[in-house]
Amino acid sequence: MIGVLGFLGLLLGRKYLPFRLVLGLALFWWALLVAVHSPLFPQPNGAGEVLGGGLVTWLALAVLTVLVSGYRMALAGLRRRARLRVQEVGLPAPGAFAPAELDRYARHIMLREIGGAGQKRLKQARVLVIGAGGLGSPALLYLAASGVGVIGVIDPDVVENSNLQRQVIHTDSRIGTPKAHSAVAAMQALNPFIEARAYVRRLDAATAELIGEYDLILDGSDNFDTRYLVNRLAVAAGKPLISAAITQWEGQISLYDPARGGPCFECVFPNRPAPGMVPSCAEAGVAAPLPGVIGAMMAMEAVKYLTDAGEPLRGRLMIYDALYAETRVIGAKPRADCPACAAAD
Repeated sequence: MIGVLGFLGLLLGRKYLPFRLVLGLALFWWALLVAVHSPLFPQPNGAGEVLGGGLVTWLALAVLTVLVSGYRMALAGLRRRARLRVQEVGLPAPGAFAPAELDRYARHIMLREIGGAGQKRLKQARVLVIGAGGLGSPALLYLAASGVGVIGVIDPDVVENSNLQRQVIHTDSRIGTPKAHSAVAAMQALNPFIEARAYVRRLDAATAELIGEYDLILDGSDNFDTRYLVNRLAVAAGKPLISAAITQWEGQISLYDPARGGPCFECVFPNRPAPGMVPSCAEAGVAAPLPGVIGAMMAMEAVKYLTDAGEPLRGRLMIYDALYAETRVIGAKPRADCPACAAAD
């Protein structure tokens, strides 16, 4: 028993004594225990009975200690070699995936329709989202989670308390913060491997050059002036546009892509509704999960478009009625007399 207590004392004392001294005392103590139980002394003897154990026990302890120490040394050597290998290889080349990214996107890469090639296209893609509100919030989060390489968000407003009922990218602690900055903070916290850009401004003709810097545009704005403007700018730049809208219990979404044979937003909605005919969410209300549903659909359509997976909503308008759990899809065609896309041809 005392033999075991001696080793325990040395184990506790290693925090305060030099390692070599502790190691030397441990070897001395083990040699003493083996000696008093060895044939060098008459057996049994009083010292052996006081110290406890036996010759076989202390020899087995030595063998076990050597095996454990050897294993730890070998493991440490492998780790050193791995670190040296990483230093030799260096960081991943631009456009390549880090090991953590491959693990993060594994469920995407397993999908036959996306795979490694599709995930690489997502990493190389640049998507601009108009509005960081009800629709933009879930769309931005899922674009970031999906690994879209560059995500821009443009919004002139600040986070308000009333936004938090449905704009899930923002938090109570960020009330008063520009929505674009709040959204960027959330995306970077979710996925540090993407680049997120904030534009605290209103999209207008003076800032139209932003459209040309991105591969795909998502419009989650809440007013018709912005929707028609975004459509004209996307048509002029030849960029595909995923546009969605919600009110109360209903939402709609489509991919407007006249450069590839589909209609534009103005083909489907040639006339703006009269003032007051289509109330905003602030005027008519909206069910909290509805923008989450439609915003997630926007991100899904974006992923499909960027990876060329499945059948996009080009030339089709999907209408979702949450109150009665109904979904309808209406076909849409380009109009030869469309003032937006026909003039651009």
